[in-house]
Amino acid sequence: RCDDFVVNDTKLGLVQKVREHLQNLENSAFTSDRHRKRKLLENSSLNSKLLKVNGSTTALCATGLRNLGNTCFMNAILQSLSNIQQFCCYFKELPAVELRNGKTAGRRTYHTRSQGDNNVSLVEEFRKTLCALWQGSQTAFSPESLFYVVWKIMPNFRGYQQQDAHEFMRYLLDHLHLELQGGFNGVSRSVILQENSSLSASNKCCINGASTVVTTIFGGILQNEVNCLICGTESRKFDPFLDLSLDIPSQFRNKRTKNQESGPMCTLRDCLRSFTDLEELDETELYMCHKCKKKQKSTKKFWIQKLPKVLCLHLKRFHWTAYLRNKVDTYVEFPLRGLDMKCYLLEPENSGPESCLYDLAAVVVHHGSGVGSGHYTAYAAHEGRWFHFNDSTVTLTDEETVVKAKAYILFYVERQAKSGSDKL
Repeated sequence: RCDDFVVNDTKLGLVQKVREHLQNLENSAFTSDRHRKRKLLENSSLNSKLLKVNGSTTALCATGLRNLGNTCFMNAILQSLSNIQQFCCYFKELPAVELRNGKTAGRRTYHTRSQGDNNVSLVEEFRKTLCALWQGSQTAFSPESLFYVVWKIMPNFRGYQQQDAHEFMRYLLDHLHLELQGGFNGVSRSVILQENSSLSASNKCCINGASTVVTTIFGGILQNEVNCLICGTESRKFDPFLDLSLDIPSQFRNKRTKNQESGPMCTLRDCLRSFTDLEELDETELYMCHKCKKKQKSTKKFWIQKLPKVLCLHLKRFHWTAYLRNKVDTYVEFPLRGLDMKCYLLEPENSGPESCLYDLAAVVVHHGSGVGSGHYTAYAAHEGRWFHFNDSTVTLTDEETVVKAKAYILFYVERQAKSGSDKL
């Protein structure tokens, strides 16, 4: 019986060893299969980011931005600004700023209003985000740290609800401008700007104090001319701007698609003309005439006294009607190149032949019906190619697709050299 026990024990040991061997084989096969699938996915992802250029395959260098919870409004603006080369390069070339250790060192993916430590820098996080784009990364970049700073210094954008992309852009540029004006880590950013030879001091537009890269690139000046219809007194005022908000003329607001109705199509020129044309102010906007000493009926007209290096045009697609904010879904035709702004200038005779021509750099599009809903994407040109930025997804596209977009915000860059005679 003792021998039988030994034999049985040996048999049990062999069975156990066989089971372990089979289990190891199964695990090895599973691991190998999983590794093979992962490789296939990686290759598929890589192949999706390859494109043909002049017959040869090259990597798609654009990097997407993760959506942190209805943050497409932020992503579309960031991708657009990353393709304004002179603006983007300034931030990317700034020296990194080391923030002190503390609560900001261990930032979480999701943030609350109560998080402390005000030692945050919008300029620094904006710089890091721009540096992360166009690096050829196969995975989307998560702008968590920038979003945290936005929550800290822009209370209007706290939470995860959909926000207005144009409103965010204005807040972002304003806060970048303010931070760049002051001392930052012991160094005045405005001093750094003045030392940057690529930015001409003669073309600076000062908004709220010293000039920065924000006002140097986006800053223009409007002349607001008001005439009293009773005594003829004329009042002129100069107003700096970072962008122009244009109404879509009422006669075009029912046209939703490019070919829906017969008749003239709304163009960007129609919107610009509506903005700059002489208009009579209504009863709610009576002008206080200094000569008449009371509010009188008057006319108003805008002239552009100085054009910016980058002309940002915002089409006013959202309007309040009763209790709702409705969207104007009209298609507005816009040029990819050769936007001529000379006829809107106060003194066109003082401008050079090329200084009034602009070429499109980026377009922000709102998809959906309401400002508090829908989705934002952006189209932008980079090194001669057009890309569509849809949060984490970046795809190569063509000019025909771009010009069909129902633009919400348009970014035009001043033409530096003759590249064609196309005009708006």
